[in-house]
Amino acid sequence: MQELAKGANAALAALSESVDSVMVGLNWSSPTGEGDADVSVLLLNSDGKVRSDADFYFYNNPVAPDGSVQLLGKTPTGDGSQDRIGFDLTAIPDEVARIVVAASRYEGAHFGELENLRLTLADGSGTDLVGFTITDTGPMSAFIFGELYRRDGAWKFRAVGQGYYSGLAGLATDFGVDIDDDAGEEEAPAPVERTPEEPVRAQVPAPRPAETAKAPARPRTAKKKVTLPKGPRRTLAENDSWREARLFPVSALKSDRDREARATSVLLSVMAQVPEFGRRLTAAFGAPAGRMETFTEVTLPHSDSPRRPDGVIRVERAGKLWTALVETKTNGNVLRSDQVQTYMDIAARRGYEAVITLTNDVELEGRPLVDVKIDGRRKHKVALRHLSWAEVAHQAQMLIQHEGVNDAAHAWLLRELLHYLQHENSGCHGFQNMGAAWVPVRNGIDDETLCQGDPRALEVVESWERLVRQVCLRLGGELGHKVLPVQRSRRGTDPAARRALLADQLCHDGRLGAELRIEGTPGVLALTADLRTGRLRTSIEIPAPTQGYPLAAAKRLVRRLAEAPADLHVETLVEGGGGPRGTLERLRPEPGDMLPKSGTPVTGFRLSLLKTMGSTRGNAQSSFIRSVDEAVHRFHRSVVACLE
Repeated sequence: MQELAKGANAALAALSESVDSVMVGLNWSSPTGEGDADVSVLLLNSDGKVRSDADFYFYNNPVAPDGSVQLLGKTPTGDGSQDRIGFDLTAIPDEVARIVVAASRYEGAHFGELENLRLTLADGSGTDLVGFTITDTGPMSAFIFGELYRRDGAWKFRAVGQGYYSGLAGLATDFGVDIDDDAGEEEAPAPVERTPEEPVRAQVPAPRPAETAKAPARPRTAKKKVTLPKGPRRTLAENDSWREARLFPVSALKSDRDREARATSVLLSVMAQVPEFGRRLTAAFGAPAGRMETFTEVTLPHSDSPRRPDGVIRVERAGKLWTALVETKTNGNVLRSDQVQTYMDIAARRGYEAVITLTNDVELEGRPLVDVKIDGRRKHKVALRHLSWAEVAHQAQMLIQHEGVNDAAHAWLLRELLHYLQHENSGCHGFQNMGAAWVPVRNGIDDETLCQGDPRALEVVESWERLVRQVCLRLGGELGHKVLPVQRSRRGTDPAARRALLADQLCHDGRLGAELRIEGTPGVLALTADLRTGRLRTSIEIPAPTQGYPLAAAKRLVRRLAEAPADLHVETLVEGGGGPRGTLERLRPEPGDMLPKSGTPVTGFRLSLLKTMGSTRGNAQSSFIRSVDEAVHRFHRSVVACLE
């Protein structure tokens, strides 16, 4: 990670290849254990002003409709808290030249009362790229930590560290935000008590009496985002057998053709009606933010026989159209290369920008689902893009359960869509089959006849990678955090070569392995499937505290794991090798048994759960895919959540 001094800058593209989306974290701590600050983001044009008040994102306007800015809230750290902001730089409008990241204090407090002010910026994989520590705070009630800005078409970051005595109001006014000063002239509003669950509201410090008799100015607030209620809703059903009426019924679906037509129509209609959702699914494909219309069963001329793609998406902005053809498959059906090739040719002739395929399968880096030929003689290029149904469900879940939308009706539409996608009869369940090579590879490992270089092992490795990516989507949708697979390979390594190496390792030791990085967790979640023993292992390594006594650290860990399963394996990590190990049930009465008798320094602890894995390749109750999904979710719910 590159450390920046105040005023220094860094080009993002020079630090990482994955900077289409970045994560900014603002850290601080309070010596008294009390006191906090609120984050705000401003999108500025070339004149250094917001285009409108909608370009000001803060506690009451946390998410941009196009997904370009997302205030993700606070996460506790070892010495304070971290506020995280996600930026989709590909979705930032072209007229935005700078993105200012700031924070403000409230109720007369200032940043001189806080310690360890620091900004970090990470790329899309979660790797920290730059860090900036602020030391000269003083009695400032607002601070610009840093800014992202464009230079010659590329994004750069600058460490700013500029303070404001006038708080959030002064900062916002400097950048052209209108301030609502109609709060009353005779007396200022009384302070509002808030519970720990409520968001911290930034309040502008009151001016001196000699300056004005008006109440303190405050930023205009946006309409509250709508999300689903956390608890179960009350029902008026007479008994449990009554089923709630649904907008998108699935009972009449009897064939794959019915499922494909219904799923396409349902999805495209919701995309057009819920702008935040439609933008989420198309921004990565190069679509602009604009008015979206969607169509199904469109007839397009092609030689002697017209063709009918499953759907068409059109987005209009500034009088220009962006168009994509959509080809859909459900229930595990595979794409046909000749059909996709035809749609690519039609799109090229008609000047369309993309062909989007939508199936249960998950596309891998460097491994397209279908092979198509691109005519290099054509001036107009068409992009072939892929979506999985798991990605669609993930984006819907993130909006209605964690980030919110601007309209209650839109939230209801997304809820109905998500219910439809998750219904067993919809055919939109995501990746559900390990492939024809799964059983022969397992048998070859059992009888030790599987040889390195066997193409079936490579097929299993690819299926495993698809499964891991889908598990990340599902877990991330439930948590509201970004969950990404960790690739332990050098940057720039060919994906095919990396998978070939993993296939050889599978033939040698009979294991499939993966690592998941979850935002806000102290370590990486490791997942291992041992095909010889038929067992799944989920584990996480956490570092030992650098200060304090080892016994105190052991006792603290046992207390944090009070709700964890009794069969949780705890292994102490020491310098130069392994240390004591045992189940949590045995260690609870005597945490000191976790420490080495020789007094060797403890470097950390490894927590593991074991589970029998499914044997079938497909979507049966005993399937391998189901058992992996359940193992990861159980481990996070019962172990990792205790450590956060």
